[in-house]
Amino acid sequence: MKKSNIALAATVSSILAIGTLVSSPAMAAGKEKCYGVAAAGQNDCATKSSSCAGTSKVDNQGDAFIAVPKGLCDKLSGGSLKPIEG
Repeated sequence: MKKSNIALAATVSSILAIGTLVSSPAMAAGKEKCYGVAAAGQNDCATKSSSCAGTSKVDNQGDAFIAVPKGLCDKLSGGSLKPIEG
């Protein structure tokens, strides 16, 4: 393999790795999971009934969450820091 191809492959691998880290479901500092307030298709992560982010079926689905600044969830109507059983 040519040196330029190796460098290109390394660069692409690095970009993919950084993208994976940025899009991981880990919560950022200063954020918390707020259940029961996401609009249909706007959840941040998988639920019991959907396999990935953006796949909640209904508004305010109890097991779907969005990441919000700490302290905000308690102020949202229907917001819960724990999954809401249906």
